[in-house]
Amino acid sequence: MTTAPHDPHTSAGSATPGPPSRPGAAARLWRGRAEDPVWARPALIALLALTGALYLYNLSASGWANSFYSAAVQAGGESWKAFFFGSSDAANSITVDKPPAALWPMALSVRLFGLGSWQILVPEVLMGVAAVAVVHAAVRRRFSAAAGLIAGAVLALTPVAALMFRFNNPDALLALLMTVAVYCVLRALEAARTGWLVWAGVAVGFAFLTKTLQAFLVLPPLALVYAVCAPAPVRRRFGQLALAGLALIVSGGWWVAIVELWPASSRPYIGGSRNNSFLELTFGYNGLGRISGNETGSAGGEGGGGRQGGGWGETGIGRMFGESVGGQISWLLPAALVLLVAGLVVTRRSGRTDTARAAFLVWGGALLTTLLVFSFMAGIFHEYYTVALAPYLAALIGMGTTVLWEERAHPAARAALAGAVAVTALWAHVLLGRTADFAPWLRPAVPVAGLAAAAGLLCAGRLGRGLALGAAGLGLAASLAGPVAYTLSTLGSAHQGSIVTAGPESPRGGPGGRGDGGPAPGGGGMTPPGAGAGRGPGQGQGPGQGGAGQGPGRGAPPDAGQGQGQGQRQGQGGRAWGGGPGGAGRAGGLLDGPHVGPAVAARLTENASDHTWVAAAVGSQNAAAYQLATGKPVMAIGGFNGSDPSPTLARFQQYVAEGRIHWFIDGGAGGGGRAGGPGGGGSAEIQEWVRANFTQAAVRGATLYDLTSAH
Repeated sequence: MTTAPHDPHTSAGSATPGPPSRPGAAARLWRGRAEDPVWARPALIALLALTGALYLYNLSASGWANSFYSAAVQAGGESWKAFFFGSSDAANSITVDKPPAALWPMALSVRLFGLGSWQILVPEVLMGVAAVAVVHAAVRRRFSAAAGLIAGAVLALTPVAALMFRFNNPDALLALLMTVAVYCVLRALEAARTGWLVWAGVAVGFAFLTKTLQAFLVLPPLALVYAVCAPAPVRRRFGQLALAGLALIVSGGWWVAIVELWPASSRPYIGGSRNNSFLELTFGYNGLGRISGNETGSAGGEGGGGRQGGGWGETGIGRMFGESVGGQISWLLPAALVLLVAGLVVTRRSGRTDTARAAFLVWGGALLTTLLVFSFMAGIFHEYYTVALAPYLAALIGMGTTVLWEERAHPAARAALAGAVAVTALWAHVLLGRTADFAPWLRPAVPVAGLAAAAGLLCAGRLGRGLALGAAGLGLAASLAGPVAYTLSTLGSAHQGSIVTAGPESPRGGPGGRGDGGPAPGGGGMTPPGAGAGRGPGQGQGPGQGGAGQGPGRGAPPDAGQGQGQGQRQGQGGRAWGGGPGGAGRAGGLLDGPHVGPAVAARLTENASDHTWVAAAVGSQNAAAYQLATGKPVMAIGGFNGSDPSPTLARFQQYVAEGRIHWFIDGGAGGGGRAGGPGGGGSAEIQEWVRANFTQAAVRGATLYDLTSAH
């Protein structure tokens, strides 16, 4: 007689078996959903781990990255008031020209782990990994495991994504939050769930606190698709949308209300505005001015418009495929558009509430609205803005390829899939030709492999499953070869300054090449170990503006004086708002700060505790470099361009009389004979007053004026 094994779910003497034991948390994490293939969850974990490892590789080579934001992060790490407002310095003289949400994760990291390149940039890497996970989750919920993995991999391997999820501009957080908003809308569409729609509004609200009105570009397609496709009565749908709108207003408006109601005399000046108003900044320079080109205070000048875009490149539908932008984002853009149309055709007979069609409409609508705005905006536009397109494009690639693969029995589906592969391979051939010296073997290999795969896919209905899968795999490899190569080039390069681009440097000097501002400033003003001396617009000629890292131009070598670079934009000459001595490292200017030597840093920190600001300098990039080198507050006169009216000459004279500023650093943005840059502000008057009333103290690498010792 044998004894049955003891079942802990049954009581003694009971013959009734209990419910089966649930797998542990680790087993569920590894296995995923029961209906998934056994390889699906391990593949996802591997994708996220590989994304994190790739994005962390060589991370510290970029040093402070965009020192404009790194200085604000340093300030927020020291002062909660600076943290809240997004001030450029811990003494709260002026803010960056964006709302502060993108600074908060980095500032918290600095508070926890200290100030350094990794502490600033690792939060950006984590945002990239999170964005890949959210795109995968959004696609996987309605489509296959393979669709989710393809979408996540495409996002991770998009060159501009690999750039911006390793850089400290606001665009990384913006891209993540917009991806979260789309995910929440798709969850709401499944069963008309109010909670998920409200969370979508919260995500867009915090995206507004990241980069103002750019967050609203996707609102029309998201709201329209929900209003039409949600499985609920019309009245309920509009009521839910109203609640989501309220959530957006609250989550995006609470900070704005506090800032606008806060007495201006006890808060920092709102950088980038002319009247010390965040609302003016939002609807002017950072808002409608980007569309019209009428951006008061922009270094590109006011006005603009037309096909030339006010100095920011040709506008029109071809902009995303152009010389400077194409290598950043457009590798798979033609395929995404083909697959969007094909997906809508496949789902055309589905019911109104079909979630597959809704997914194509949501992701496709987000892609098209953002694409059209970027293509035709006449104001400030930079190549790295296109990271906003990457999640939408990646989702369409994942969904479209797998839907057509499942429909491959139909000749039209095979033709569409083959066409997407063929057009991607041929377009990659064009893009690779723009950097002909980079991996020259790849340019002929991609179209050969892509066209062979397209031919195989056309015949997939007559091939065995193994051969058909081989053709699909070859097509995927050919489609990703170009962006993978550009991404690997991006990961191996340092990127500093206000303008950065992904991929190898073009022989023409423009992007798809790197837009780097020379050696990365490190702790104490020195270049961190392993930091590469990149090339790009750190000291370029031409217009430039603002905290998002704006302004074209090509950087000079590390030992060159300011303004030696060559303009990059079509027909754009402009001038470099820079100056100052270049004897000890490169000089700073509008687009990047100077290299600050130890002698200068030591001089500036003398008796630092006796002053609110150890120094003042014209232009935020200039001030940021000295602040990061000294670890002490440095006043940025005139904000980013040196053109903001902060402080006025009278206020500056009052600060000097009270002994609150020790040194004035001559040169920098606006220092080359036209202080204050295009807008003037008060920086020219301040500079002239200092030169006329205080004694110059030359230190190797900088020209200083001791404001505690008048003539």
